[in-house]
Amino acid sequence: MKRVLVTRQVFPEVVARLRERFEVDHNDADVPYTPAQMAERAAMADGILATVMDKVDEDVLAAAPGLKVVSNIAVGYNNVDVAAATKRGIRVTNTPGVLDDTTADLTWALLMAAARRIAEGDAFVRRGEWKIAFTMSAFLGADLHHATLGILGMGRIGQAIAKRATGFDMRVLYHNRSRLPEADEKRLNATWVERDCLLAESDFIVVMVPYSPAVHHFIKAEDFAKMKPTAVFVNTARGGIVDDAALIEALRAKRIAAAGVDVFEGEPALNPGYLGLSNVVLTPHIGSASRATRLRMCETAVTNLTAVLEGRTPPHLVNPQVLQGDKA
Repeated sequence: MKRVLVTRQVFPEVVARLRERFEVDHNDADVPYTPAQMAERAAMADGILATVMDKVDEDVLAAAPGLKVVSNIAVGYNNVDVAAATKRGIRVTNTPGVLDDTTADLTWALLMAAARRIAEGDAFVRRGEWKIAFTMSAFLGADLHHATLGILGMGRIGQAIAKRATGFDMRVLYHNRSRLPEADEKRLNATWVERDCLLAESDFIVVMVPYSPAVHHFIKAEDFAKMKPTAVFVNTARGGIVDDAALIEALRAKRIAAAGVDVFEGEPALNPGYLGLSNVVLTPHIGSASRATRLRMCETAVTNLTAVLEGRTPPHLVNPQVLQGDKA
């Protein structure tokens, strides 16, 4: 029987489904493995079911001569050395299209919370400081309706974010490596602009590009300097896409008004500069965190993994070039 390593705790029904076909090594303690532990556990595995926070690098791959597939429970896969996996004939898979709406919802939650100072108001009430029932100038925020939303990265999630802007009668600007088809632009009521134009004209800015070393610190100090001082910025993409230190300084100096951040450099470590700021809303990488969506992510990852281990092409193969090796 083939052996599957599940690197973090997943839903019991997912483990049960795997055990119908495979021997399962499940990290139900949910304590992340050290690199050495990951390599040791992978050594006997035919397949790995991993989260985006589990590093599957050359050392892990080298320790696992029987490994056939790394199935990521995520859309992103920057935690896997895809090039090294491909050279070894190992399939890498992901879960696209499963979490788009849920992540878009969380992005809007952060936009609204930051714009309307929800976290500040909640803390104010909990501290017992609310003494006058109504004050005209208390917690004045920014309106989303009829404002301009700028989206950097117009993939599936970016488009889901844009779609929601229609209900707020917003003007939507976007910047992408390539323009959407005209029909999609009309459907989303979105206009392609140069990056600097988007930064300068948007009242609300969302970054939604996939992480790779090429886009490390894609948003940095010079970009915050181009934004309106009233701008609200949100990152629900990946840690490392934004220079956290630069964002903290922009918030502290009031070069922008507010921010919402779900992902961080080196998470779960957090730049302590965030903690002293009242104009930022912080969430712990929960963009896809509804039970229904997380379960669908796991089930999609299991489908991918099972296909490979049963000799079939998985639905969501990240490195299709590995198939060329099969034909050689």
